[in-house]
Amino acid sequence: MAELDIGHHCEADHCSQLDFLPFICDGCSRVFCLKHRSRTSHECSEVTISTTIVKSGENISHPCTYQGCKAKELMAVVCPSCEKHFCLGHRHPSDHECEKLDAPQPRMAATQQLVKDIIDSKKGAMAKKGRKGAKSSETAAKVALMKLKMHATGNTAVPQSERIYFQVFLPRDLKEKSKPMFFSSKWSLGKVVDFAAASAKLKNDNNRTCCKKLRLCHPSSGDSLPLDHTLESYLSHSENPLYNGGNIILEYLDNDCELLEDVDAYL
Repeated sequence: MAELDIGHHCEADHCSQLDFLPFICDGCSRVFCLKHRSRTSHECSEVTISTTIVKSGENISHPCTYQGCKAKELMAVVCPSCEKHFCLGHRHPSDHECEKLDAPQPRMAATQQLVKDIIDSKKGAMAKKGRKGAKSSETAAKVALMKLKMHATGNTAVPQSERIYFQVFLPRDLKEKSKPMFFSSKWSLGKVVDFAAASAKLKNDNNRTCCKKLRLCHPSSGDSLPLDHTLESYLSHSENPLYNGGNIILEYLDNDCELLEDVDAYL
């Protein structure tokens, strides 16, 4: 995976640590690593506190200028941006909604962007992996085809040029796990189901409305394949093709079920 342009170098003096989840100070708006995130650790300049010594007997106080606040401080706490006096509770620019300071990007927003970048990069990797997996399935099918031709059963009247071979995985409640068969590429998937059911001696109630139906399911996606499509159309399917010499699943499904879950349990 290509390296992601993420993270930020700490702006503390003599640090420059690369942090993938950097902290943005809500005072000085600079970016820091975990070690220098506190204001004391990076000597934040967002608050200027007057250290004028109050002479004995003098009653000097500095009222907070934040709207609605009546607190007072013996020492002046001045915002370096708007230069107004505030109490300790409203000394940070974010606490008194400083009118002179641009709102820094929230840490949560930075984190969300980082997560989005990582997810996007993983999607690209998964797409490449998916293409590689399809290629591997096609190669495996070519290797298995020679063995299937030796053991598969089917209608001998089907011409050799039309024969398509599959390892047909049978319904999970049967003792026999799978059976090698061949079919005509010109047949509809409905006819393939009927022939496979007869060959494996399975109960076939596809002509009844109240019973579960025998359906062919894709060995990778688990999709229930339309019975009116031809087998040939799925051999050249652009997204989820079937492969001559590959696998296919035969299972009983409810009438409204279009997806077979846990296909790995069959294979």
